[in-house]
Parts: sequence; C-alpha cells; structure tokens
Amino acid sequence: MILRWLTALASPAGARAKLATFIFHRVPAAPDPMFPSEPDARRFDEMVRWIRSQFRVLEPVQACERLMAGTLPSRAAIITFDDGYRDNLEVATPILERHGVRAAFFIATGYMEGGAMFNDRVFEALRTTERRELDLAGLLTAEDKIAERPDEEGAVVVRLGEFSQRRSLAERLVLAIKHRPPEERLDAVRALEEQCGVQGSFDPMMSPEEVSALAKQGMAIGGHTRTHPILESVPDPVARDEIEGGRADLRALLRGEVDLFAYPNGRFGRDFSDRHREMVEDAGYRFAFTTDPGAATARSDPRMLPRFTPWDRSHIRFGVRALRNLSGD
Repeated sequence: MILRWLTALASPAGARAKLATFIFHRVPAAPDPMFPSEPDARRFDEMVRWIRSQFRVLEPVQACERLMAGTLPSRAAIITFDDGYRDNLEVATPILERHGVRAAFFIATGYMEGGAMFNDRVFEALRTTERRELDLAGLLTAEDKIAERPDEEGAVVVRLGEFSQRRSLAERLVLAIKHRPPEERLDAVRALEEQCGVQGSFDPMMSPEEVSALAKQGMAIGGHTRTHPILESVPDPVARDEIEGGRADLRALLRGEVDLFAYPNGRFGRDFSDRHREMVEDAGYRFAFTTDPGAATARSDPRMLPRFTPWDRSHIRFGVRALRNLSGD
C-alpha cells in the first residue's frame, strides 16, 4: 500500500502524469539455464501481480494517446514484449489474460516464416554442441578479447563446460558481434555454428497465424523492423526499408493500422539516431519506444518513449526500483 501511495505521488493523474513502460522478451514455461534472467511462467505471473499491485496497467495504444492528451490516470503503466517469441503467445498471454492485462508485442516480421535472430542462434549453438573445445580464430577480431588460449599456430581456443560457462561465452560473443553490419554478423554466426557442428534451424518465433491470434485476443501489435538490425550499423536506405517494411508486413497481416514501434536494441545515440526517429515518423508510426530508462510525460517525444524493467527478485526491491525509475533516479 505504501508503494502504491508513493507511486501515485510520483505519477499523479492528468497533465503531470507519467507513463511507466515495462519491457519483456522471452517467457519460457520453465527456468532456462541459458537465460536465467528471463522470467519463467511462475516468476512472470509473480511480476505481473507486482506490477498490478503498484500501477494501473492500461491498453498500450490508448495509454500513449492519453499520455499526449494529458488525461492519464495516476500510476499509469503498460507492458511490452520485444522480438516476437512464440512463448509470448503460449506462456505469457494466458498469464496476462488471467490478470486482465493487455500488452504490446513488437514483432520482427522477417522471422515470422521461420528462422531465428542472430543472438538466439549463438545461444542455441553453444547450448546444443557436443564439442568441448572451439577455435574462434577468424570468427572474432583481436579487440573482442574472447579467447582463453591463443596458441603458436594462431588458434583461439575456448573450452566448453557447464551451462554457466556456455552462457557466459554466448553473452560475450553476442556483445562482440552485435553492432557489426548484418551480413558480417551473420557470417560470424554461421562460422560459430560450423565450429559447434550444429545447424541454425530451430524456430522460436511466432508465425503469421500466431501473431494474428495475439491481435484477436486484444493485444497490441507493433513493429520492430524486419530482421532486427542495429539501425546505426546499416546504410540509411536499408534502415528505412527495415522500418517501413516491417510496418507494411504487419498492416497486410492484420488488415489494420500499426501505431507502435520499438527500436532494435533501443539505446539512443548508440543503436539509433535522430535520422531513424524521422524514418519511424515517416513510416506512419504514431508512437515509438527506446530502451533508455525513465518514464514518459506529456512533454516526451511520442517517438522516443523510454522503457524499463526491474529484475529484482523481491516484491519490495522490484517496486522501489520501479518507483525510482519514475523519479529519474
């Protein structure tokens, strides 16, 4: 009750209201040792209860409209999901419905017909490989500093052990190649899969029919480009095509307007710039979200709305961090 009262003080109704936006990605049915920070079904249910006890969770498009109009209620919040994972429909949506919550799902449309994003292919390759050593020479640059043991012949060897070690290596590899141009990034993933002796054929993303099912259940569907490039890493014509093409794909699928967008990776100045913000506006998106922390106000740029999720495992710490995010701390 105290947290809710303090949240109402920090986010009053009307013109001084603030909109807290929570980000999620995957929600596996059971804990996944390769993704320990992603909430499984039980923990996600708990987090939604925590959010609802502290905030008024609104329908996303209406919340954005009311934010700009200065008519939000106090303690306003929305819940969003990035990328378009199938577990969003199979695991997260039944939980949301049980709590009476409608969320926004940002879809990278290029994966609706199969395939996986580069980062998921990295994790899956390291999860499933039966090999105990990998030679990463030629896969990474010297600056990436992933190698455990360079030898006299130029090999860059890493040893694979338990999930914790594989996960750590996957995280470092993703960070090392994330901001490369898409083709170069894909080449690195293919080289890793070859080293691991696996094929990048698994399919964790929603199909067009599954995205349509989400929309029919009252969830908001938003754009997230086609293939999830870091927009600053591609030429402007490619970035524009990714932004506009993703919206066109969703409009054709849903036979309606698509008002929401989320920038891939989402940090302003590092992952995207004012040029890309203008492309988003030109494409027809009314509201767009970053991953810069904070809470939006009526004075916020509607295509630069911040988002945030506290990952604390206790209700009090989760709520306090969410409250601090409202205050800009």
